[in-house]
Amino acid sequence: MAATGAEARGAWCVPCLVSLDTLQELCRKEKLTCKSIGITTRNLNNYEVEYLCDYKVVKDMEYYLVKWKGWPDSTNTWEPLQNLKCPLLLQQFSKDKHNYLSQVKKGKAITLKDNNKALRPAIAEYIVKKAKQRIALQRWQDELNRRKNHKGMIFVENTVDLEGPPSDFFYINEYKPAPGISLVNEATFGCSCTDCFFEKCCPAEAGVLLAYNKNQQIKIPPGTPIYECNSRCQCGPDCPNRIVQKGTPYSLCIFRTSNGCGWGVKTLVKIKRMSFVMEYVGEVITSEEAERRGQLYDNKGITYLFDLDYESDEFTVDAARYGNVSHFVNHSCDPNLQVFNVFIDNLDTRLPRIALFSTRTISAGEELTFDYQMKGSGDISSDSIDHSPAKKRVRTVCKCGAVTCRGYLN
Repeated sequence: MAATGAEARGAWCVPCLVSLDTLQELCRKEKLTCKSIGITTRNLNNYEVEYLCDYKVVKDMEYYLVKWKGWPDSTNTWEPLQNLKCPLLLQQFSKDKHNYLSQVKKGKAITLKDNNKALRPAIAEYIVKKAKQRIALQRWQDELNRRKNHKGMIFVENTVDLEGPPSDFFYINEYKPAPGISLVNEATFGCSCTDCFFEKCCPAEAGVLLAYNKNQQIKIPPGTPIYECNSRCQCGPDCPNRIVQKGTPYSLCIFRTSNGCGWGVKTLVKIKRMSFVMEYVGEVITSEEAERRGQLYDNKGITYLFDLDYESDEFTVDAARYGNVSHFVNHSCDPNLQVFNVFIDNLDTRLPRIALFSTRTISAGEELTFDYQMKGSGDISSDSIDHSPAKKRVRTVCKCGAVTCRGYLN
């Protein structure tokens, strides 16, 4: 393949960490065109309302302070209401103002001042922060959906506070091995079934039962490993023994909780009982490294370490920085998700994949939770709780609110 002009000249490129909108702002500010980011001579001076910043009334005429998309804040202008053709943004402005006022303590409500002629600065500041937050969350949502490799869509929602996307989280679809750890992702053998549901298949070779029924629901008890067909099997993608490897089939929403638990995850569609929902993925580290990180996480009051202890206690999954949607799933002492160990291409019993299945029918809009003390056995008695070094030494108060709440996460 012939080299491009840049390659021929020895040029090289690096990813740009600046957002597209910021680059557009810089171009317009300097009156520069750049086709690669959509700034041309024809649209260099285009103006599109990005959000509304403030409000005032002058001589009985209503004005809104407009932030123009792709232009810096220094170019914001006051525009009469009659010139604005953005009904949704006007509705959002009014909603944000109402939400701010409703948060003020009763009896001390903040209203428009100066005979309803202008907004107080605190209200305008809040409205701008909410607008910027929505933009940041939308960009994050778009990024998550670009990175995911499964059918289900990911949505992001925050109607609780001004928290934006996490600054130190990277979305991954499968385990990320730490330096020095090898993940073998190619099976040594596979089945030659014509119908894996009826014939002797990969589970039988491993000495266990086929995990699923004809409705793709799990039928084995917790604590039993799942062996799915792998890349060496002759069956196709529609094989009834290929469920976890297809990824999350449901549309899920990462949302800000109102009970002080930070981010959570809810399903946007009904999920039938005993159905696969998602995998728990993250960085695979040694138990020794997990002990070191666990002490740091204790001080921050966070819990992301998951011991891979199906047969040994050598490795732990850390989803603090690298993970998928499961990173945001909260704990509950009465969860609607159950942990199962899964083996597909990697048959190393020290490194099972962690799959979360529904324990009951989950309604659309319901939060997804699993028990952080779960080990795949279904037993959460004191004898089964993992007290390995990777677990927390500082007791973290549980906020799940379940009737059966144990009071602490660990």
